[in-house]
Amino acid sequence: MGGNTFILCVLLLVVGVPYIEAGEVTSKATEKKIEVVVEAMLYCQRCDNFGTWSLSGAKPIPSAKVSVTCKNHKGQVSYYKVFETDQNGYLYAQLEGFKMQHYILDHPLHSCYVKPVWSPLESCNLLSNVNYALNGAPLRYENKRLHASNYEAVIYAAGPLAFRPSDCSQTTIH
Repeated sequence: MGGNTFILCVLLLVVGVPYIEAGEVTSKATEKKIEVVVEAMLYCQRCDNFGTWSLSGAKPIPSAKVSVTCKNHKGQVSYYKVFETDQNGYLYAQLEGFKMQHYILDHPLHSCYVKPVWSPLESCNLLSNVNYALNGAPLRYENKRLHASNYEAVIYAAGPLAFRPSDCSQTTIH
């Protein structure tokens, strides 16, 4: 049995190597560009929800500024960019130029976060801590991808995020 196992292993190596090499050549010839995308919604939280994470009755904020920051496994900022929400308060942030030096430690789920930066609404421009936005909302993977012939986008979600009106008085939450 021992000799047969050795011969089987050698045969698998001899037969398997050309297929592995051919697979590598094929994958390089049809290499896809994979982009990282972050999506989120940005809202104006109602005063009656002040101090909670509730967005009940909240209105989307168009043209708000939102930052995406990623740090490498050494804690250094490796990516930073400010994006703008669309007319529906939706953020679709394509992280062009985002690179992972260490595939696991620099992965977007571990290294990136999203923060509201600026609201165009004077009546709703104070940061709310909904989904930890004050320190940066972490990303979630929700199994969303966009596919094209030589392009793939892996989409991560954050938030939802919110600003709140500045004229809300502190109220006791029951």
